[in-house]
Amino acid sequence: MTFPLTLVTDWDIPFAVTCVLIAVSVIYARGWAALHRTRPATLPTWRLIAFLMGIFALFVAVASPLDTYSETLLFMHMAQHFVLMSLAPPLIVMGCPFVPLLRGMPRWFARHHVGPLLRSPALHWIKHHLSGLFVPWVGMNLAYVGWHIPRAYEFALSSEGWHNVEHLCFFVTSILFWWPIVVPWPSRQRFDMWMLIPYLLTSDLVNTGLSAFLCFSGRLLYPSYALAERPFGIDALTDQVAAGAFMWVFGSLVFVIPVSVLALRGLANSRLVRVRSF
Repeated sequence: MTFPLTLVTDWDIPFAVTCVLIAVSVIYARGWAALHRTRPATLPTWRLIAFLMGIFALFVAVASPLDTYSETLLFMHMAQHFVLMSLAPPLIVMGCPFVPLLRGMPRWFARHHVGPLLRSPALHWIKHHLSGLFVPWVGMNLAYVGWHIPRAYEFALSSEGWHNVEHLCFFVTSILFWWPIVVPWPSRQRFDMWMLIPYLLTSDLVNTGLSAFLCFSGRLLYPSYALAERPFGIDALTDQVAAGAFMWVFGSLVFVIPVSVLALRGLANSRLVRVRSF
C-alpha cells in the first residue's frame, strides 16, 4: 500500500477502550436527552455534537494510524498527543459533561455509588484545590514537558502500561486546563476574562519552547526512533523536525485562537459598558 494511503487506513481498534468510549457516549446522550427537554437553552444540540466529537477524537487517537505508527514515527506520536491534549479535552468540556453523565447513569448506580463519592470530604478538598488557575496550568504543562523529557519519553515507549499512563496524564490534565476557559454548566465564571489570556499565552510559550527544541536541537532526542524500522524511508532526524514543526504551528493555534476570542469579547464588553455609562 502506498505511503499516504497507509497513514490513513492502517487502524488497530482496541476492543476494551472502544467499548468504554461507546458506553460513555450512550450514557451522556441519554442524560443529555433527558436534560434537553427541560433545559434546551442550557444544553443545545451543539453541545451533544461537541461531546461526541471529543469522544470520537479519543477513539481516533487510540485506534487510528496515529497510534499504529506512534512507535516508529515521532510525527505521528506528536499528532496523537495533540489530539489527546488539544482536541478531545476542549470538545468534551464544551459538552458540559458532568450533569448529563450523572443523569444518564442508571438511577440505582448514581444513588448508591456516585452519590456518596460526590459527597465525600476528599472530593470536596480536591475540588477546592483544583478550582484556581495555578494547579491546572502547572498540571497540564508539567505533564506536557515532563513526559517529553527524553528519559521519560523512552521509558513510556518501553512499557505499554506506562505509555497508557502517559496518555491518561495528558488527557486528565488537559480537561482540568480547559475547564476554567470553557466554564461548562453548571460551573460559574470565577476569574476575570483578562486573567485567562496570560494563562493561555504562557502555555503557548511552553509549547513553543519544546517545539523549537525538537526542531533546532540538531540531534536525535529519542534514540528509539533510530533503532526502529523506519517506514516510508523517512529518516529519524527529519521526522523529529517535522514533529516539532507540527507541535509549534498547531499547538500555538489552539492557544492563540481562544486568546483572540477572549480579547475581542473583552473589548466588546468594555465598549458596551462605556456606552451605557453615557
